[in-house]
Amino acid sequence: MRVDILSLFPEMFQVLSCSVIGRAQDSGIIEVGVHNIRDYTTNKHKQADDYPFGGGQGMVMMPQPVFDCMDKVREISPDAKCIHMSPRGRILDADLAKELASENGLIILCSHYEGLDQRVIDELVDYEVSIGDYILTGGELPAMVLLDSIARYIPGVLGCAHSAEDESFGISKILEYPQYTRPYDYKGLKVPDVLISGHHANIEKWRRREALIITQKMRPDLLDNVELTEEEMKILEETE
Repeated sequence: MRVDILSLFPEMFQVLSCSVIGRAQDSGIIEVGVHNIRDYTTNKHKQADDYPFGGGQGMVMMPQPVFDCMDKVREISPDAKCIHMSPRGRILDADLAKELASENGLIILCSHYEGLDQRVIDELVDYEVSIGDYILTGGELPAMVLLDSIARYIPGVLGCAHSAEDESFGISKILEYPQYTRPYDYKGLKVPDVLISGHHANIEKWRRREALIITQKMRPDLLDNVELTEEEMKILEETE
């Protein structure tokens, strides 16, 4: 997959060379291009924003630099879907991440200041996406969150093909079960014996039980969309 990012602050995306996303780029699974919108301004001060018509607080990103930058990016990725990171967009969740991971290419547009001229959104944007009901200073951090969440569903990015399915909000739609590693006994705190028993059926049963209990405690709303057995319903009743 190719992902192009349009931003006024491209230097923020240096972190994409690290960890899982960095390895995915090195192996050619993901190709990321970061484009500086300010390079497409037509004034000597490289100004990309102006005062809003009708008055109001703050500044608004002008359409011209974004349109011209997008024209250049479209030469590279003519069919990619364009996503604008916006607090008024659809909330990012696992279903949306999987949906976007199936695209051949994406363009992520990061606005700044008080927002983006609406003509850009009307003419160039396919999706508006939000990472939560709060406001950040710009779309750069949300763009990184979006890319990281999408990448996990692209084949070959994670070391284990089923990792993304097993984690919170995966196929089961509930939170993930507790994880443990060595040593077995650390300062008197021991790993549950079932996990070292070698009995895979019991391990899976324990994991399912713990995942349900954690979900009930932390995100009970998720259980509304989960089909539970009578035994599982009894477990949750006993742990309320």
